Amino acid sequence: MADYAPVRGCMIVRPYGWTLWENIQQALDRRFKATGHVNAAFPLLIPKSFIEREKSHVEGFSPELAVVTVGGGKELEEPLVIRPTSETIIGHAYARWIQSYRDLPVLINQWNSVVRWELRTKLFLRTLEFFWQEGHTAHATYEEAQSETLQMLDIYADFAVKDAAIPVIPGRKSESERFAGADQTYSIEAMMGDGKALQSATSHNLGQNFAKAFDIRYLDKEGRLQYCWTTSWGLSTRMVGAIVMVHGDDQGMILPPRLAPIQAVIVPIYKNDSEQAQVVEAGRRLRAQLAAADIRVKLDEREGTTPGFKFNDWEMRGVPLRIELGPRDVAKASVVLARRDRPGKEGKSVVPQAGLLEAVTKSLAEVQSSLYERALAFREANTHQPADYEEFKAAVETGFAFSHWCGGGECEGQIKEETKATVRCIPLEQPETEGSCIRCGRPARERAIFGKAY
Repeated sequence: MADYAPVRGCMIVRPYGWTLWENIQQALDRRFKATGHVNAAFPLLIPKSFIEREKSHVEGFSPELAVVTVGGGKELEEPLVIRPTSETIIGHAYARWIQSYRDLPVLINQWNSVVRWELRTKLFLRTLEFFWQEGHTAHATYEEAQSETLQMLDIYADFAVKDAAIPVIPGRKSESERFAGADQTYSIEAMMGDGKALQSATSHNLGQNFAKAFDIRYLDKEGRLQYCWTTSWGLSTRMVGAIVMVHGDDQGMILPPRLAPIQAVIVPIYKNDSEQAQVVEAGRRLRAQLAAADIRVKLDEREGTTPGFKFNDWEMRGVPLRIELGPRDVAKASVVLARRDRPGKEGKSVVPQAGLLEAVTKSLAEVQSSLYERALAFREANTHQPADYEEFKAAVETGFAFSHWCGGGECEGQIKEETKATVRCIPLEQPETEGSCIRCGRPARERAIFGKAY
């Protein structure tokens, strides 16, 4: 999937991992364009003065900035920041592009990479440079911006559930966890296979903070000059890490069929040249049949490796379906179909070659559904509603605690210091009953998801 780069904290994404990312891109890009968004590109280098215009933005990102001070062998008049995110450079452009209410809304997304100088890094989850998409929109009213913010959160949740087979909790971030410069931040939170939380995507209502910093204004229908309301939202290659950690097992990865680079692999089994010829010929015919139906299929024709090695190799890579084809299968016009999510005999079935396409299509749908249901059952089994703080501390050791919280920063800080758990989000779906804060006992109107994260 990836390799370490010579620069600390950076990664080289190998072709298999990049294909998975490409499939994620395509699934999201379809959704973005269906809701009126268009793609563009903005510069990698940003004048440092741009970052400093929005006070909370510079405070939030200053420790993570990579700054260029020399170019072409000469010291630059103004240092340039390698973008940690693009609100500032896009705000600069929007200020020039937007003049009238007729220019709104502006709905732009870009696919790029950003650099944040992280101290503790982990492949895909937290690297100095990572790949992502970042959407940036401008609107005439707060209501339109808020609707956009929540719409994009819904799109991320829909993608996570339907394509990545990951159950997620959409919710609002606490004040201390908001994006630097946002009025409100929302996220989708997922539980990994070890019970820890992963913030899988975020959507921010930026209010008028960046509009005022960059003078993004428009003339309304009455001829009055108004500041725009802006949003930003993003999902990164962290989602690749989420897919690996949610679905994988001791044998390796298990990739959801809708995103898997290879959905089915045909493994020919033979003992001599004569058997090889007939089995490989049949395998090529079956591969062509599946490929014509848009199944992402590979015929493993590698020589010098045993079928057992190939089985293990493709299991480790997480390919959802394996099609075993030997001389007896050729003679019987059948194949053995093996599901990656069900190891051993339980996941195997004999399928006639004439009905292979139907069987593969059905099995891929079943694997997709099975992975989601399994992940959901795991999350539910490891999400607790503790009765007191002692139970709370035990709950966050192995999973999530869904507890009433007063919303106070003091309680939030004490919980983090005492348990290493943070407020992952305040779910949008809330129980009707009020209660008492799990830490201080004061009245609490909302419940929050608490958990340890990477």
